[in-house]
Amino acid sequence: MEKAEGREQNENLRSRTKRFGLRVIRAYSFLQKRDEIQQVLGRQMLRSGTSVGAQYREACRARSPAEFVSKMNSALQELDETVYWFEMLVESQSISKRKLENLMQETDELIAIFVTCIRNTKVK
Repeated sequence: MEKAEGREQNENLRSRTKRFGLRVIRAYSFLQKRDEIQQVLGRQMLRSGTSVGAQYREACRARSPAEFVSKMNSALQELDETVYWFEMLVESQSISKRKLENLMQETDELIAIFVTCIRNTKVK
């Protein structure tokens, strides 16, 4: 029963991180194509934000707890970097904070989930 729950949780998180990446893509599409600053910051956000799901999928295929923790830490780094680019976009007044609020909240939630997964794996 525990393995089935774990698989379901993995699938839910796989789907959630994929949706997160798609939301980052949509946020990027709102940036002005002719504004060089928006495009540079946006491409960075796009790269790190879409990498989260790929990193999580790699973690799901880990061959050991240590490898899982390593891959999850990589995903966590991508999330943290994505937050940085969100902040840069908002603070440079390239996009309003209101437009990124829900996406920033999802980022915070994913960070909390990933930190918990890493901690729980290390405890085992």
